[in-house]
Amino acid sequence: MLSVDLLAVVAIAASTAWPVPSHAWATFAVLAGCAALHLHCSRWIERIRRDHSHLPHVDLCSIWIVAGAIVLPPALAVALVVLMYAHRWWVVGRWDASRPPHRNIFTTSMMVLATLAASTVAGVTGLRDHLSGHRPEGLLDLVGLLGAGTAQWLVNTALVATVILLTVRPRSVKDAIGSSSDNLLEAGQLAMGSFVALAVAWWPGFAVPMVVAAVALHRTVLIHQLELAARTDAKTGLLNAEAWHLQARLELDRTRRQPPGATVGLFMIDVDHFKDINDTHGHQIGDAVLRRIAAALAGVVRRGDAVGRFGGEEFAVLLPSTKREEALTIAERMRRQVHQVVADDGDGGTVDGLTVSIGIAVWPDVAEDTLEGLLAAADAALYEAKRQGRDQVQVAGRHRRVRWMPAARSETQ
Repeated sequence: MLSVDLLAVVAIAASTAWPVPSHAWATFAVLAGCAALHLHCSRWIERIRRDHSHLPHVDLCSIWIVAGAIVLPPALAVALVVLMYAHRWWVVGRWDASRPPHRNIFTTSMMVLATLAASTVAGVTGLRDHLSGHRPEGLLDLVGLLGAGTAQWLVNTALVATVILLTVRPRSVKDAIGSSSDNLLEAGQLAMGSFVALAVAWWPGFAVPMVVAAVALHRTVLIHQLELAARTDAKTGLLNAEAWHLQARLELDRTRRQPPGATVGLFMIDVDHFKDINDTHGHQIGDAVLRRIAAALAGVVRRGDAVGRFGGEEFAVLLPSTKREEALTIAERMRRQVHQVVADDGDGGTVDGLTVSIGIAVWPDVAEDTLEGLLAAADAALYEAKRQGRDQVQVAGRHRRVRWMPAARSETQ
């Protein structure tokens, strides 16, 4: 982070070598004003995000940044970035404990470098000169626009991915680069910024209507985040019990309407001796173990399967179009994968030797026609696995089980 900050300082100093035409100041003032108005109108969105602190922050600043990189000389493009992030920190960041000052400085430095990369492409391709002289070159300028946006995305993504790989240590480089929806949103911002650049090159005031579009997009992203949070277990990132139940019920209904031979499988999974982990290492370490196990389970299932957390140390898995043999194979793979899970114990050691017990119910092999009945069958198979010594998989038979009653089961435990 310090290396990026230092490189940004050097780049800022180098950008002052380029002259600043007098007409560029009006464009700079309009872009800075539009960006400030956008951030000001989006303050309520940021307040809602802070109330749900597990949600990632989305500011959509790239709309104005890429426009400035294309039409402004490097010095003013950099100044626009610094002003925007200083404004964002002053308006919302001072009260956000999750974003300490050094992170805001790093984000600003990173965007300075990305902006200068885009600005360099706009200058080398002649795009900036063509737009300032109202002499568009058609296809050549389209290449310049795409190149500037690509350069900004590449530098920004590379720096963010590097920090994530060094700190969070995700499962793969793909996870560090971000999801397809994240990158699609960034591409949308860059496209909107390109149109802002074309508009302000014709007349700076044409940037003002884009503020409405930016705030509307900002609100849409927040709604999507809140919908996702409502379906997600905050501790593990899996589906929560309510969302899993809804998905499982819909899938079972769909399967029952299919021709004979359609199947659906359910797993109930319980972490063996999890209470001992909490008692020995504390609940924070226990939560870390749960997150590692959740990631291990989610990494084994197929596309279209759904893994949820029922609460405590219990998980559920929905497996559409799965027969008994395939369900057994997946469950055994899960059980072996959990053996590989290792978590820090907070004292320089590790928590390992983890195991799970798994109960399987497959419809229509199990004579149950409701979700509650299938859950009861899988739950009974799970406790048979516990009774047989844990760290194993058991499959429910065809006979009906007692209906699944979470409250009653909790009382018996």
